[in-house]
Amino acid sequence: MSLEEPEADLPTTEETAVGVTDDGLDYDELADLLGDRLLDREEHVNAEGFVVRPDQVQSVLFDLRDEAGFDHCSCVTAQEYDDRYESIYHLKKYDDPTQELSVVVPSPKDDPHNESANPVYRTADWHEREAYDLVGIEYDDHPDLRRILLPETWQGHPLSQDFDQTEPQVVTLREHANPLQEDHRADDADTMFVNIGPHHPATHGVLHLKTVLDGEQVADVESDIGYLHRCEEQMCQQGTYRHQIMPYPDRWDYISAGILNEWAYARAAEDLADIEVPEYAQVLRTMSAELCRIASHLLALGTFALDVYGDFTAIFMYAVQDRERVQNILEDLTGQRLMFNYLRLGGVAWDLPEPREEFFEKTRDLLDDMPERLTEYHNLVTSNEIFQLRCVDTGVLPPEEAKSFGATGPVARGSGIDYDLRRDDPYGYYEELDWDVVTEDGCDNYARVLVRMREVEQSARIIEQCIDLLEDWPEDEREIQSNVPRTLRPDPDAEVYRAVEGAKGELGIYIRSDGTDKPARFKIRSPCFSNLQTLPVMSEGEYVPDMIASLGSLDIVLGEVDR
Repeated sequence: MSLEEPEADLPTTEETAVGVTDDGLDYDELADLLGDRLLDREEHVNAEGFVVRPDQVQSVLFDLRDEAGFDHCSCVTAQEYDDRYESIYHLKKYDDPTQELSVVVPSPKDDPHNESANPVYRTADWHEREAYDLVGIEYDDHPDLRRILLPETWQGHPLSQDFDQTEPQVVTLREHANPLQEDHRADDADTMFVNIGPHHPATHGVLHLKTVLDGEQVADVESDIGYLHRCEEQMCQQGTYRHQIMPYPDRWDYISAGILNEWAYARAAEDLADIEVPEYAQVLRTMSAELCRIASHLLALGTFALDVYGDFTAIFMYAVQDRERVQNILEDLTGQRLMFNYLRLGGVAWDLPEPREEFFEKTRDLLDDMPERLTEYHNLVTSNEIFQLRCVDTGVLPPEEAKSFGATGPVARGSGIDYDLRRDDPYGYYEELDWDVVTEDGCDNYARVLVRMREVEQSARIIEQCIDLLEDWPEDEREIQSNVPRTLRPDPDAEVYRAVEGAKGELGIYIRSDGTDKPARFKIRSPCFSNLQTLPVMSEGEYVPDMIASLGSLDIVLGEVDR
């Protein structure tokens, strides 16, 4: 017998990953990896699409993950054509999100089935349930394929071509029946079922948590979503690229992050239509986006204090007061306090308000006060013994679990994942500025709070540099919009997936054009949707109050989850 130890399976690195070259991805080498499982190749904007057999999905995705390093399934898009159904798995890498690949899975009209990606990427669980719910594609080997946004009694699939919009929909009494009926109760059971929400202070009337307790500890929790489903994707499919879609993104994350949402759509549509954005407008976009990020993080801190302390504390009022100062600046810039509608394809709606000096002074006053205010928050919150007892080592989300669920934003960075699209897939003016990506290795509720508070500091650095640039920008070079055609008609069958670093994480948009002035398919990749999937991992084995803290640390907005 050999005394040598067997070689361990080493994780795929950037150096060992198939298809990686100094010039980017070698799609030919990736195609060779798939071999006969590859049916066809498609040209998408920014990335190739590999068409594979519906019964080969798992083997293909396993190879792409383990051999080629695609460890991030950003999104799953489902759609119906005249001759087929189609599921698209948008793959990236946490180490380098510019390395992208779409796996396209067609299935016949008379039998819309394909293998589930859930064994490879756990984030596919909810994404495939949504595809089944709205489009009607069934995913074999899915652990729990049922509706996710609509009631179980809903008839038909609203995004399928044969859906009858005139058919009455009736939610029967059993949809609201007590889940603990006598026939569902075991005599020797030690567990108890508890409904948390939707009418609960921590769920705000829009989220229902089906919770199973073993004694005082959480044995299982299931998120019941869809209370705010408003058909946002379908609304965007009915609007024109140039004018009618842009107001909708403000309503997805309706708290403070409107301009960040607008940028996600703008980036996708501008790539699709090959629209350049003037440098001056990029600076305005970057400044306004970071103001929204500060406002969002301050509100996240205030509401999290409510969830943890359990009363209407001064912390919440202080956070809202500081957020109010940011909102006032955004109102001066955009004319609105929440639904900004400031961005336009090719730039922004208008320049800084006059007199510019007053706007600069007001913004600098906010930035000058920010260090002292953050020190106060650390004294009140992060240095508080009670807060630490509630948050340190609770809601633990290991980095490998975070990646499997497609977690991004402060949730991922609080688990030590160094992933930020502003740096890793540069857009706007971020590449020209001096700032740092914030990460924490605690993987717990405390770490996620620290990330958001430290990101406020970095956003302030970015805004200050933008103000310096705008003050010195020559007056005759202040171009706020490029020359964009009144009517945009991208090439037929052009497809694009583009994302930005929203306040909650990666906010992505998939668009497929059909040659008209309206998208044929518009898909929203919500960071909150994927982040919320991590709640069972964070909560199992914890006490109920810890689960509430974990939910608050995710900083979800249900308007963005349900769309």
